[in-house]
Amino acid sequence: MARYPTALAAKNRQSGGSNDIRGPGSAQDFDNRIDEITADLCDAAENVGFFALVDHGITEDEIDMIFKTSESFFALPDEVKATVPWNNKNVGWEKRNQIRPSTGAADNKESYQMQFGENMLSGGCGTADGSVWLGDDQLPGFQSTCRSFMQRLQDVSEKMMLCFARGLGFPDDYFVRFHDSKRANCQTVLRMLHYFPTPLPPADGSAPTEIYHRAGAHADWDLLTLLFQRKGQSGLEICPGREAVTEFGLGDTWTRVDPEPGSIVCNIGDLLMSWSDDRFKSTFHRVKAPCEPGDYYGERYSIAFFNQPCSDAVIQGPQKKYPAVTGAQFTQNAMNRHFAALQAKLAAEKSTPSVPLPAPVAAPAVTASV
Repeated sequence: MARYPTALAAKNRQSGGSNDIRGPGSAQDFDNRIDEITADLCDAAENVGFFALVDHGITEDEIDMIFKTSESFFALPDEVKATVPWNNKNVGWEKRNQIRPSTGAADNKESYQMQFGENMLSGGCGTADGSVWLGDDQLPGFQSTCRSFMQRLQDVSEKMMLCFARGLGFPDDYFVRFHDSKRANCQTVLRMLHYFPTPLPPADGSAPTEIYHRAGAHADWDLLTLLFQRKGQSGLEICPGREAVTEFGLGDTWTRVDPEPGSIVCNIGDLLMSWSDDRFKSTFHRVKAPCEPGDYYGERYSIAFFNQPCSDAVIQGPQKKYPAVTGAQFTQNAMNRHFAALQAKLAAEKSTPSVPLPAPVAAPAVTASV
């Protein structure tokens, strides 16, 4: 790693704060700069929860290759992709099947999720072994390309885990041990995402008759997310402000994070927020539903790497603010909380007459890296 991740620090304008967006940090010369990098990372995690990383060692060619692989996968007929269907082990392909509590509507996208370990071994119907990996007969080299890229991201993630562990007073290898990709029960996910094109607004300037949600506002429930975006395919926005991992509230001031070549956009997840006793912030974010001038309406590709704990990891912060739980319990609790919030959202909509909502107002565009 090298000059380090500085934060995408969006202060709430409504509270009188400025729109303070700091540029990317470098991961170069990591071994000699661990203390400096740790300080920068912890500052970004405490104050915003989002930061950009450059000089991370993953080449532009590697990034281009994984995006081309993703595009090739999503270009396959749906009946082929359906041979590796999504299941409750958090792997496989889904299409317009993810409903967020913030919107109550399905995201206008498809995705394919992969893991390192045993959760990929069953649930598919396109290969003789029944795995959820797409076979080489459908897309030659797909599994080997994805596994190689996953390992590259694991290596980058482990350096950041070391910094966060040191910042919290844990042993350097503390988080790395609990996210060991060599273990069969590792739950870390590589997710390829394809957002469908959105119809342009009416030419007469009238309001659209339907909102096509791309990814409704949400917080990730993993330890740390690494995200790659395609230049020219904007939409990611962040909304900082949570003070406790148990909160599900949303603010209404959003700041755009534009794609920059070679940059990895990283964000703290609910797991690290809990594991740090709420010191580090898991920030709400979304891929905006296009609805106003300047929004991007075309198809959009992104690739996310979610660092999830091994199922038997024991999770508790240094101050023991929350009871100890296992990795499996934390994930299940997060899913239960999101499901309850979704049910509450749908129940509220059912009992309230529909009222047209004004178009959301986004803060000025900013870049995730220099």
